[in-house]
Amino acid sequence: MEVPPLEAGSLLPFIGRERLGALADAAAQARHALGGATVWNISSTAAGGGVAEMLPLLVGYARGSGVDARWVVLDCDEAFFQITKRLHNRLHGATGDGGALGRTESVSYSAVMAANAAALTERVRRDDVAVLHDPQAAGLAGALSELGVRVIWRCHVGTERTNGFTDEAWAFLTPQLEGSHAFVFSHRGFVPRHLGGKDVWVIPPSIDPLSPKNPKLSAATVRALLGRIDLAPGPDGAGTMGSASTRGAGLVASQERLVVQVSRWDRLKDMQGVLEGFADRMAGRSDCRLALVGPAVAEVSDDPEGAAVLGECVAAWESLPTRQRDAIRLVTLPMDDLELNALMVNAVQRRADVVVQKSLEEGFGLTVAEAMWKSRPVVASAVGGIVDQVAPGTGVLLADPSDLVAFGDALADLLARSDELAAMGRRARRRIRSHFLSDRHLVDYARLLVHVAGV
Repeated sequence: MEVPPLEAGSLLPFIGRERLGALADAAAQARHALGGATVWNISSTAAGGGVAEMLPLLVGYARGSGVDARWVVLDCDEAFFQITKRLHNRLHGATGDGGALGRTESVSYSAVMAANAAALTERVRRDDVAVLHDPQAAGLAGALSELGVRVIWRCHVGTERTNGFTDEAWAFLTPQLEGSHAFVFSHRGFVPRHLGGKDVWVIPPSIDPLSPKNPKLSAATVRALLGRIDLAPGPDGAGTMGSASTRGAGLVASQERLVVQVSRWDRLKDMQGVLEGFADRMAGRSDCRLALVGPAVAEVSDDPEGAAVLGECVAAWESLPTRQRDAIRLVTLPMDDLELNALMVNAVQRRADVVVQKSLEEGFGLTVAEAMWKSRPVVASAVGGIVDQVAPGTGVLLADPSDLVAFGDALADLLARSDELAAMGRRARRRIRSHFLSDRHLVDYARLLVHVAGV
């Protein structure tokens, strides 16, 4: 992937001189430790999901700081992504499609890894560093290590609970990870016991204030973008339906309050549970509307379940009584123009009064950080990396995300305290500024690179 260098100095208005200086010092230490070696980030897809969103920024800032960082996307087929989606679900403790993770799948997975490793051998050099992202790239560890590359496996997903599904996923993955020099997880609770004594790091993800998803937008720009997805009146007072797809009758009026969940169409994100909980406890009983917003499923190559999950949400929405159905919108955003997609998400989150992330399991939840950065209070599940983000007074954590009654009640209670929402949003933004912006993430990675280069 072509990644242009980014100037870290552009973060100054958001992080201040002290943090910018710490970032420059960390970058200098990494450059010295690497001694001209290249840092290869290897992932499964160029678009869709948090990894594909973060890497252009992290790699860009590294390049702008003088580190030779690269981003490579694997060459994979649909059968491979079915296996890795199965791994993704089971690392979260869920069965997914119920399919096998046996010898046949291991042979198929290894064949794809071998083909990609062969292509990489023409590029990598001894003493380079490879950061392998998630289960899709894990199987490169052995081949790259044999070439003298220092290998880091970066796992963005997981769960704090263990069961037969997690055991099955780790039994499949552990042999693939032989040769890894270090392991990185987003949340301490995700580290499996069998990695005890290994070189394990915990580095939470981040958002970037200069990404198209996060800068301030004028009220006119928000209206224009929402008009393009037929969610709210555009500048001329009508929807101006573009390439997004929106189900639901009537535009969301300016005086109506809006609850939003933005996520992939993934069963673990539980979009259908949000729909049902909102419909039961709030739809038609207040001036509040709900928008479930996700990507166009055909354009997210590494998630073969997306179309089925969207179809289930549509069927659940169509089965609702008219009054409840009219309070809910289902929106799919185009992925052909990633900057426009990000701006649409930005506008939707800024229009929201409350942002929801009712995941059944969650590695981190970038949408939580995005909403909090925009000073929006959140109602989110107390799972995974979300608990690291939502501090007291910045939102509501759901102890049991499968309890739809408790979710609906928590949402109704929060919206009833309208005088507190603005203060809660301000605290949320401060929380993200302190802990979850790009400079902290980059400093953490720089320390890891210094460590691995010296091993």
